[in-house]
Amino acid sequence: MPRVKRGKIQTKKRRELLRHVKGFRWGRKSKERAAKEALLHAWSRAFRGRKEKKRVFRRLWNVKINAAVRAQGISYSRLIPLLKSKNIKLDRKILADLAENEPAVFSKVVEFAKK
Repeated sequence: MPRVKRGKIQTKKRRELLRHVKGFRWGRKSKERAAKEALLHAWSRAFRGRKEKKRVFRRLWNVKINAAVRAQGISYSRLIPLLKSKNIKLDRKILADLAENEPAVFSKVVEFAKK
């Protein structure tokens, strides 16, 4: 049976693994076994974080819309059904952006929904 030398492949695997843990603390950035363990946790938390990010941003948009709408004498919980009844299909991300950057346009949207 011929001899198999894995030096190149193993080095490449190790280099790739350590590239992902660059910037980690303690031995997790340099020791292969600790790096592998750290990546298992880091990637599972990154997956969860991507899901969480959507929730966090939706809450932020709701707060921004509510703050802008209350200045016009209506609450967020009243605005959303009004928008749906008028068939205005602007999502919360766009509404929050309008409220922050284009207050005149946002106020027109709210006035139209109030009618």
